[in-house]
Amino acid sequence: MARSALLNVMVQAAMKAGRRLSRDFGELENLQVSRKGPGDFVSNADYQAEKIIREELAKARPNFGFLMEESGEEEGRDKSHTWIVDPLDGTTNFLHGIPMFAISIALKHEDRIVAGIIYNPATDDLFTAERGRGAFLNDRRMRVAAREDFHDCVVATGVPHLGRGHHGRYLSQLEAVMADVSGIRRMGAASLDLAYVAAGRFDAYWEENLSPWDMAAGILMVREAGGFVSDMKGGEKMLETGGIVAGNEIIRKYLMRNLKRAQV
Repeated sequence: MARSALLNVMVQAAMKAGRRLSRDFGELENLQVSRKGPGDFVSNADYQAEKIIREELAKARPNFGFLMEESGEEEGRDKSHTWIVDPLDGTTNFLHGIPMFAISIALKHEDRIVAGIIYNPATDDLFTAERGRGAFLNDRRMRVAAREDFHDCVVATGVPHLGRGHHGRYLSQLEAVMADVSGIRRMGAASLDLAYVAAGRFDAYWEENLSPWDMAAGILMVREAGGFVSDMKGGEKMLETGGIVAGNEIIRKYLMRNLKRAQV
């Protein structure tokens, strides 16, 4: 697979930060952990990975802006391009020694996501996508699952926890979905959920209360793998509303129908 210069920059930044995360993951007892909010932990690993990614991206494209989980928004001289970065999606998994976490980097041009990468250093899975050029897992072309019967599907989701989300609404959504599908999965890293939909590992996915850096790269990935993505109302405001529903054309519609039935 031939990558563009921009995608190569993103991959190199993720790989460099991933090596740092892998070292930290192997030495969990030495991590300096602080509490950032209820149920939301951040470690020294987050900050170091973000620093590495920012330096690598800024070195290659010094005029681009940034939207980063830990450091916030920084407008660049080129106002049409913004890097959207989550240096460690799945921090709670990481801190508990669960190898389901990822680096997520997306590039937004104007109002469109044009490139994205999601990298899990623990498994060495590298998911990449560029607008109009397809989506790949370790250089192998990805396609969303082709299942059309909702009853056969495995659906991923995010479960709200302490201090996060509307628990009652989520329980209604879960009740509406789980009786109609083959399985429900909760991974703990939204970027990987979307990457797994793109790879056909999950048939569909929904979650609310996400941030742009959780899903920007994954939105492009699913679409470039032939899938469909919308907000919870079926529109295009995923990054603004924090809600997302993804799958192939038929299964996403089934999932949307069930979720609408559960609204409280």
